[in-house]
Amino acid sequence: MAKRKADEIEQEAGDATCKDGASADLGATVSAARLEKPPLVFSLEATCGRARASTIELPHGDVLTPVFMPVGTQGTIKGMTSEDMQNLGCRILLGNTFHLANRPTCDLLRKCGGLHNLMQWNGNILTDSGGFQMVSLLKLAVITEDGVEFEDPKKAGSRMLLTPEKSIESQNDIGADIIMALDDVVSSTLEDRPRIEEATERTLRWIDRCIKAHSKPETQNLFGIVQGHLDTTEGGLREYSLKEMIKRNLPGYAIGGLSGGEAKNQFWRVVEQCTRPGTGLPANKPRYLMGVGYPLDMVVCVALGVDMFDCVYPCRTARFGTALVRNGQMRLTSSEYANDFRPLECKGTGPLKDYSRAALHTMVTKEPVAAQLITLHNLHFMLTLLTEMREAIKAGTFSDWVRQFLKDFFPSAGPAPCAVCPPRWVRDALQACSIPLDDLFDWNAAEELADMPKDADGKAAAAK
Repeated sequence: MAKRKADEIEQEAGDATCKDGASADLGATVSAARLEKPPLVFSLEATCGRARASTIELPHGDVLTPVFMPVGTQGTIKGMTSEDMQNLGCRILLGNTFHLANRPTCDLLRKCGGLHNLMQWNGNILTDSGGFQMVSLLKLAVITEDGVEFEDPKKAGSRMLLTPEKSIESQNDIGADIIMALDDVVSSTLEDRPRIEEATERTLRWIDRCIKAHSKPETQNLFGIVQGHLDTTEGGLREYSLKEMIKRNLPGYAIGGLSGGEAKNQFWRVVEQCTRPGTGLPANKPRYLMGVGYPLDMVVCVALGVDMFDCVYPCRTARFGTALVRNGQMRLTSSEYANDFRPLECKGTGPLKDYSRAALHTMVTKEPVAAQLITLHNLHFMLTLLTEMREAIKAGTFSDWVRQFLKDFFPSAGPAPCAVCPPRWVRDALQACSIPLDDLFDWNAAEELADMPKDADGKAAAAK
């Protein structure tokens, strides 16, 4: 962040009016004036319907929302350098406490002054608590009131006990700007009601242990995680967890327990309840939707009022040769692109604007560098998408932007009569935030399209 006078910073901290945040210098050191402030200052700049544009001032610079946070599980985005991420304009990325504690270990991170120093990253970092591994490594985990005991998946017989206290201690050593409370996570497809209730209650007991264990509140921000499974009924588990978590008056909050295979009609209703004006998460604090990063999901959830997202998807799918484009995804391994000499996106200005689809097809089938190139493209795509949403919110045109996005994303769908329509959950969710779609698509169409459509241009070009 560019250095500013301390009195100017203090004035901005108390100013809740809508204005553009100063641009951040990602290479600058944390100024003494910033450290005199709370480690998180949230400024809501604009709203458009329920969608929000804000600036989150953190110890390593300002984060402009809505924002997508790339996932660097063990301190690196696969195939990317810290300089690459800085050049993309990334201001915050995510690391995973469970994996970092195993390798390179918190002892090493403590010795080198934290993860920022180890990876030479001057931007912000958010660390997950390790709670998600209760689901992803369930067969290797034993969950009790004390915490979670894991077997290292790469070291058979090796055990590691992760308690709320240990998770926070590890995150204090890692030095992330935002740290997450350890929560009791169950699969969103679980139907065991007693286990779901137990996890909801335990998450609240564990947040209190996390708060007590947090030794660096002056430089690191502890976020709580709302659980409650898919129970959005009045007085149900989500409402209960939401109300209890808000009572802890934390710097920010996350919506957890989703993106695990649940039906989208259930998914969006949980997000809607947690962001609902008046009864949802506080309007004056950041809202983070954990593990969600499909473009369509993010557009809908920004409309509902979410600020922050993370997901491994854009990087993982790049390693399989799939590029994200405005009408879905382009599987460049397919032979249909072998003679397609158009750029990746016809209107694209991104890092691969000078590469043809044919060139990328040749690379993804033979050259390891292709994974790096497509990762670069996909991250640019995601960051640009969120920046466009922010600009539309501030301009008061977000509803129009969403409508155009959907027309581009589902080019084969149109007004009645039409054989296909976008996923119907999208219409239901956007109706909740007063974005009309009935004039754009035939919602009585026989076929409902997939959430992530396949690029429609490739076959057309290959047929010419």
